[in-house]
Amino acid sequence: MIRILDIALKDLMQILRDRKTFLFLLIMPIAFTLLFGLAFGGSSKTTDPRLPVGYLDQDGGGLSTDLKGLLANSTVIRPDEGTPQTISDLDKLVAEGKLAAALIIPDGYSQSVLSGTPLKLIFLADPSQTSTASIQGEVLVASNRLLSAVRTAGIVAQVTHDPAAFNSALTEALADWQNPPVQVSVTSGVSSKPQSQNVMSLAHSSPGMMLQFAIAGLLTSATVLVNERKNRSLQRLLTTATTRLQILLGHYLAMFTLIFIQFLLLITFGQILQVNYLRVPLASLLVALASALCVAALGLLIGVLARSEEQAIVFSLIPMFVLSGLGGAWVPLEYTGTTFQAIGHVSPVAWAMDGFKNIVARGLGFSSVLIPVAALVGYTVLFFILAAWRFQRVSE
Repeated sequence: MIRILDIALKDLMQILRDRKTFLFLLIMPIAFTLLFGLAFGGSSKTTDPRLPVGYLDQDGGGLSTDLKGLLANSTVIRPDEGTPQTISDLDKLVAEGKLAAALIIPDGYSQSVLSGTPLKLIFLADPSQTSTASIQGEVLVASNRLLSAVRTAGIVAQVTHDPAAFNSALTEALADWQNPPVQVSVTSGVSSKPQSQNVMSLAHSSPGMMLQFAIAGLLTSATVLVNERKNRSLQRLLTTATTRLQILLGHYLAMFTLIFIQFLLLITFGQILQVNYLRVPLASLLVALASALCVAALGLLIGVLARSEEQAIVFSLIPMFVLSGLGGAWVPLEYTGTTFQAIGHVSPVAWAMDGFKNIVARGLGFSSVLIPVAALVGYTVLFFILAAWRFQRVSE
């Protein structure tokens, strides 16, 4: 363990002496975050941050209207009746990513609720999207509240022996749900406070530029490994009791430490700009940790593959442009088609963006980052195994 720490400390001292380190890790990410945020922020007009959900009422009854009212008051979803009013059209819009989901109220729903055997609502969504579970949960909450209000009104009418009391009791029960005695608003949902377009734009540009320049900054780290082989210090190191795995882990620890500190500093800067990373602090920290592990493993692979400083630069900058462009660091993947979104998620940057934006832009809870984190860990293992295999060959 001491040997690993010694190698990591040596690398950090060598990297920090390079002026390009601060340029790529701090100065350029901050500058481009502000540039992209202001460029795409537009005016200071407010926007509704809730997830758009297509809404088709085939019932047209009073209770289906009440259900729509409950959903309209949600802080997570926004019923959108401006969409084409056919199921096939809604399905197509969901598939294209123009709607987060769609809800169809079947014919006879109101009557079935009154009879105590409610018909099932038709829910259209992409199960691969992290927001699907939150939307489905919000619909379930609204429908359960409606059923509860109907039962309460039925009890009031039965106790008072006055059927006319049902409607007034139902109205009162539904109104009470607008301010329930117990509210849970930590695990999921979007902030009900409107956010300016600039803040929403920064919520994309901040993690995007942070990830992009973390990859770009790998060129200084990769150069360390190249110079180590070039000046034959690696061969001398291998004549000691230090194993190849310890050497590899030492370099990896240095890269991870540098990138993780960069993430913490840029997250702090983003928080100052009202990018709410601290809305769910543990989730943001977990995504930052997984992203740093992944990028460091990629840097280790680049350093092992490169045979010269020129190759280290090329091998660092090409992944930066390709992975950042595909992964939505420049343009949100939500603005592209489903095919490009699927291709984009080949890039680990897309998963890291999903994790960060689920917290700062989509307002989802801790559970929403678990899938992106798992994907990043998977990439970390892949990159590290490839680096170890290649390192074994170049050090023989």
